[in-house]
This record gives sequence, structure tokens and C-alpha cells, in this order.
Amino acid sequence: MSRTDILESIKKAEESARSRIEQAEIDRRSAVASARRTSLERIQNAESQAHKNYESSIMNEKNNLVTKRNVLLDAGKKEAAQIEGDAEKRLQKAKDFLIREFVRVIDVSS
Repeated sequence: MSRTDILESIKKAEESARSRIEQAEIDRRSAVASARRTSLERIQNAESQAHKNYESSIMNEKNNLVTKRNVLLDAGKKEAAQIEGDAEKRLQKAKDFLIREFVRVIDVSS
């Protein structure tokens, strides 16, 4: 090979290497951009799922609290009705006692 052929061969090899380096850089940038997009999508999906789980948990707890509230209200209403019934009985006994005492005082003074 002549010196000119060798220099041309080296020049072609350098151009080929430069071209491969440029293509590798383009591929690297593309891979990085793709990875960033993928990671952003995963982050957004995870945040969305976390928000859905949060909302679901809140709704479940609200439902549980409503159920507990209703149970407590029912128990309180039953207890109030029982106390009211007992008060009615005691009220009638108190009325009868006061009437008897009033009559006794009147009988004693007459």
C-alpha cells in the first residue's frame, strides 16, 4: 500500500469512528430521555395509586365512623328511652306520695 492509501484508510477509519461516536452519543441521549420519561411515568403512576389508596382509606374510615356513630346513637336512644320510662314510673310514685302526704297533713290538721 502506498502512503496515500494508508492515509485515506486512516481518514476513513477516523470518520467511521467519529460517526460511530456521534451515533453512540445520540443513542445515549435517547436512552437517557427514554429513561427519564419512563421514570416520570412511574412516579406519576405511583402518586396516582397512592392518592387512590389514600382516598379509599379515608372513605373506609368515614364509613366505619358512621357505623360506629349509628351504633352509639342507637344505644344512647335506647338508654334514654329506658331512663324516660323509669322517670315516668318514679314521677307517678312521687305524685302519689305527695298526694298521700298532703291528704295526711290535711287529715291531721282537721
